Amino acid sequence: MEFGNKIVYIQGRPLTADGIDILQVNLGYRCNMSCMHCHIGAGSNRAEAMERHNIERVLGLLKEGNIGVLDITGGAPELNPHLRYLVREARKKGSRVAVRTNLTVFFENGMEDLPEFYADNSVEVIASLPYYTEARVERVRGKGSFQKSIKALQRLNNLGYGYGSSEKRLNLVHNPVETVLAPAQERVEEQYRRELGSTFGIFFDRLYTFTNMPIGRFKEHLVRTNSLDAYREKLASAFNPQTLPGLMCRHLVNVRWDGMFFDCDFNQILGRSLDGGCPQHIRDFDISRLAGRTINVGEHCYGCTAAQGST
Repeated sequence: MEFGNKIVYIQGRPLTADGIDILQVNLGYRCNMSCMHCHIGAGSNRAEAMERHNIERVLGLLKEGNIGVLDITGGAPELNPHLRYLVREARKKGSRVAVRTNLTVFFENGMEDLPEFYADNSVEVIASLPYYTEARVERVRGKGSFQKSIKALQRLNNLGYGYGSSEKRLNLVHNPVETVLAPAQERVEEQYRRELGSTFGIFFDRLYTFTNMPIGRFKEHLVRTNSLDAYREKLASAFNPQTLPGLMCRHLVNVRWDGMFFDCDFNQILGRSLDGGCPQHIRDFDISRLAGRTINVGEHCYGCTAAQGST
């Protein structure tokens, strides 16, 4: 059944937002890596980047909408030259700031002090680490990426991250390497804690599991391996209605590097704009029209609602 119809069948109405607790901002698609599972297709050849005038608008939205959390993503968001300004100013406004990082970017020129910058500004670090073994990580990210990630996590630990402090939270993100659903979060978190702790002395606060979306570079992989249809069917057959209350799209609004609004990062890449009755750009921000909007759903939404869900 088509995803939108399934939602209406289950709950008698379309999927809608339940307020805006988080402003999720994509600073651009440039990245120092080209991961196999990347739904954005980020890489060093991408030039899209949020400019200063839209950074200022983002800061205005935090205050105008009384939005408590700024979730910064990319690409590698650190490669946007305005990242540090955005973080500092958002913290001055009292917003909690989270940055989604690939960890290896800490070793790029000019980025060596990022861990200290994050610690000084009480930034929550959400670090992508597809797995806890070298072979499986490098299958997705390339040679040398695992050891860089380990060294980056150790540096964050040395700065006080990963030990339960509300000011220095370190959360990891697991993506399956194969075309399988993300496993139960609690079980994988236990495995990460055991393996990273015993082998490398690494500590972290939480681990999130995300099922790979059949879009972007991962979709290209599925097409090359003639497994796209089978993977889509796997996601649909694992639909879990209990995931609906916690879906990310219901609690945030997503901003693209050019200031356009979307329901989530996945809709952004697919070009699925907000419901027609909503403002489409941050210059026209209206929280009363955004907070209860109808979500623009599609077949990719089965990825967030499969099994235990991706929240």
